[in-house]
Amino acid sequence: MAERDEIPVARLRDAGAVIFGKTNVPEFTMQGYTDNPVFGPTGNPWNPSLTPGGSSGGAVALVAAGGCPIALGTDGGGSIRRPASHTNLVGFKPSRGRVPRGDGLPPIFLDFEVAGPIARSVADAAAVMRVIGRGSVEEGSAPRARILFIPRFGLHPVDPRIAALTEAAARQLAAMGHDVTTTRDFDMAEAVNERWPLLAQVGLAWLVAHPRELSERPFDASSFGPAMQANAEAGRRASAADLFDLLFEAERLRCGLSRLFERHDFLLTPAAAALPWPANQSHPPRIDGHDVGPRGHAVFAGFANAVGLPAIALPCGFAGGMPVGMQLVAPEGADDALLALAHSIEQAHPWQRFPDL
Repeated sequence: MAERDEIPVARLRDAGAVIFGKTNVPEFTMQGYTDNPVFGPTGNPWNPSLTPGGSSGGAVALVAAGGCPIALGTDGGGSIRRPASHTNLVGFKPSRGRVPRGDGLPPIFLDFEVAGPIARSVADAAAVMRVIGRGSVEEGSAPRARILFIPRFGLHPVDPRIAALTEAAARQLAAMGHDVTTTRDFDMAEAVNERWPLLAQVGLAWLVAHPRELSERPFDASSFGPAMQANAEAGRRASAADLFDLLFEAERLRCGLSRLFERHDFLLTPAAAALPWPANQSHPPRIDGHDVGPRGHAVFAGFANAVGLPAIALPCGFAGGMPVGMQLVAPEGADDALLALAHSIEQAHPWQRFPDL
C-alpha cells in the first residue's frame, strides 16, 4: 500500500477529483492483457470472456462499464491506447515530460512510460490533462492538417476488419478537409519494435536486484508468474551493449520521424492490430492467418514511447460486436494540437455507442 499519492494522483485529488479505487493490471504492468495471480483476469465489458487488453485493462473496463467517467493509466508501450481501443474509449498518451511523475512505483520503464487519461470523450481527457500536465491544454479548433495514413507497419498482419474501419476513418478525415495521404511501405519502427521488450526486462531485473525500491519487505522473484520470471532472467542476461543498441535505434527513429513530420502534421494508424482475444491468454497467437509473437497485436504502439511522442486512441467503430480504435500521433510537444484534432473528429463523427445489430 502506497504511503503517498503519486504526483498526477495528488494533483487530481487537490483539484477535487474523488478517487475511490485502484484497478487490475498484469504483473509489473508489463503485458498486453490483464491477469495476475492475485486477482485473476479482467474481462472486457463488451464481452467478459475476452480481454480488455493491458496493462490498463482494469481501468478501461471500469470506465467502459460506467463505473466512473475517467481513469488514470500509464503507457510504456501502448498500455493506455490499446485497452482504450478495445473498449470504445479515448486513451491519451502525452508527450514525454508533459506529466510530472514521482512518489509512484519504481520507474522500470524510465521516462519512456508516461501517465495519461482514459475517458469516454476527448473533452474529459483534456480536462484531466489541464490538471495533471505541465503547461495548459488550450481549447481551440483544428486547422486543415497534413495526415499520413499508415495502414500497417512493414509486413506485420492486421485484422482485416480493423484495417477496413481505419481506412474508413482516413476517408472521414479527408472529407473533413484534411490532406490525407497513404503510405503502404513503412518500416521505420522495425528495429525499435524488435528490441522494445528489452527495456522492461532490464528494468525488472534491476528491480529484483534492488527490492527496497519497491518495498521495505524483501520479495522473492520465484513468486513471480512464469512470464515475469522469464522476463527478469532475460533482463539479467542482457548486456550494456544490448541496451545501448535499443537506445541507439530509438534515436535513429527519432531522427527519421523528425524528417517525416516536416511533411506531415499527424500520423494515423490502427490502435491495435487484433481484436480482443480470450481474457486468460497473454496475446493472440495468430492475426489474419499469420503467426505472431507476444507484441504482434501491439506493433503500432511502442514507437511513440521510444521517441516521446503524444498519441491518442479514438473509437472508430465495431467489428464482430467488439470496439475498434484508431491512433493519431503528433510531433513531440504537439499535445494541444493533437487533442484539438481529436475533438474535431469527435464533433464531426460522434462515437458509435453500440454495435450494429
